[in-house]
Amino acid sequence: MGVACTLSELVARFGGELLDDNGAKISGVAPIERAGAHEIAFVSQAKYLRDVDATQAGALILPREGRDITKRPRIITSNPYLYFARISSLLNPAPQLDPGIHPSAVVHPQARIAATASIAAGVVIGEGVVVGERCVIGPNSVLGEKVVIGDDCLFHANVTVYARCVLGNRVILHSGSVIGSDGFGLANEQGRWVKIPQVGRTVIGDDVEVGAGTTIDRGALDDTVIEEGVKLDNLIQIAHNVRIGAHTAIAACTGIAGSAKIGKYCMIGGAAMIHGHLEIADKVRISANTLITKSLTKPGTYTSALPFSEHGEWLRNAVHMRNLDKLAGRIKELEKRISELEGKKQS
Repeated sequence: MGVACTLSELVARFGGELLDDNGAKISGVAPIERAGAHEIAFVSQAKYLRDVDATQAGALILPREGRDITKRPRIITSNPYLYFARISSLLNPAPQLDPGIHPSAVVHPQARIAATASIAAGVVIGEGVVVGERCVIGPNSVLGEKVVIGDDCLFHANVTVYARCVLGNRVILHSGSVIGSDGFGLANEQGRWVKIPQVGRTVIGDDVEVGAGTTIDRGALDDTVIEEGVKLDNLIQIAHNVRIGAHTAIAACTGIAGSAKIGKYCMIGGAAMIHGHLEIADKVRISANTLITKSLTKPGTYTSALPFSEHGEWLRNAVHMRNLDKLAGRIKELEKRISELEGKKQS
């Protein structure tokens, strides 16, 4: 790491209220149960303030309700988790690589690579590619022809960006991610599948992060668009012509079918499945394992997954669920009979 800061320096940079400062320097972050004398830990929820007494942390980041719970050096803030994230970024800076192109990289003579960019071993860069200032392209990555990449991007090893895709500034692509592969476009001719050329692009905005093994298909005709600030976890499938609004976060193993439109500031839990050709409003939360089959027009939290239960109980409930339609019909018939009997009674 090699970076150390006093608490007063941290507060000057990030704000917050500093209490019982002893002038010591902090060189790392750690969980509260194993933090040492030169590390800072955080508590984000009041129910975990009970752990403060046992910690050996040199300093703490606490919510306002924990202001007076200890005399240990501490920073008080309304959002301890965010504060911790900022300190962690400061104390764990990304390694600085020397600019230049590795001798084993294959770069087309008509590609334009900024002098400050770093191109690692085994990289293949096609005709007409533009790579911006201070970009890092990891080993064995492939950039297809006419790909355009903004400034300060970081591509880890084995990233593939297909032809003509456009990526903004400060984009992070993790290993194995594939940008701009063909969408699943097929027409049926007498039982045989005919491939539909996918001639759109994938366009990614500034400050987007794409997890390992995630795939984003190019559009069939129009572009697939990932707006600024979107955060995508590992192993997500985004189909052709999808649009994901700014600052939406999507957890691992989610699948989004073609031409779905996801709003801004949404949060989508792991393994959610979203049908194609629907729209999801801004600020929607979708729980893990939830299947979305129609548009969601209002903000809110939507859940379809059943909580787990003991297997025998689950089997019994599954039988009931299979017969829900029949049971509903029987209830309607009983209600009708009760109504008829009450009518006779009144007459």
